[in-house]
Amino acid sequence: MTAFGSKALHRLPLYLRVLRELGRDGRSHASGSVLAAALGLDPIVVRKDLARTGVRGTPRVGFPIAELVDALERLTGAASEQTAVLAGVGRLGSALLGYPGFRRQGLRIVAAFDAAPERCNLILAGTPVFPANSITEKVMRLGVPLGILTVPAERAQRVAEQMVAGGIRAIWNFTPAQLEVPEEVIVQREDLAVSLAVLLHRIQERAD
Repeated sequence: MTAFGSKALHRLPLYLRVLRELGRDGRSHASGSVLAAALGLDPIVVRKDLARTGVRGTPRVGFPIAELVDALERLTGAASEQTAVLAGVGRLGSALLGYPGFRRQGLRIVAAFDAAPERCNLILAGTPVFPANSITEKVMRLGVPLGILTVPAERAQRVAEQMVAGGIRAIWNFTPAQLEVPEEVIVQREDLAVSLAVLLHRIQERAD
């Protein structure tokens, strides 16, 4: 099993989703061409990605789905459950709490936090919501490695510091803020405005 580049890593959950669907349909094997067609990808790229999993395929038969699913679950972390906390229970935060795909990917949000008193002491999508000033204490007690940030941008740095003080090792940042955290803390930023700008640009390019 060899290392994957960042683009290949983004493709792995897509392969996993399609392979699980094929497995539920009773299929035992799948070729790179089948996955490529289902996802609109180059078959050569797909075959190279699958080869890196260490699972061997058979000509004209394809790759064993069960083995590929096991390998991809290990690579994506879906084989073992990871826990997380979420800060900011507004529209986006509430939507993420209710997203069922996280569980399928091996992620369970065990606590949420918000600064608004009316949102605290509620249970949203099965997740308890606590006051924002208890982040460090709760994270430390729960031993959670991942924090999800959906707070307003002006509060992001402060909340990130509270998370890190509690022992958070990685932050999934859905705010436009550039976080300053210790070097050992991983930050994955999801800038929805940038993604939208890229999408609109591509639409315009096709229109032209």
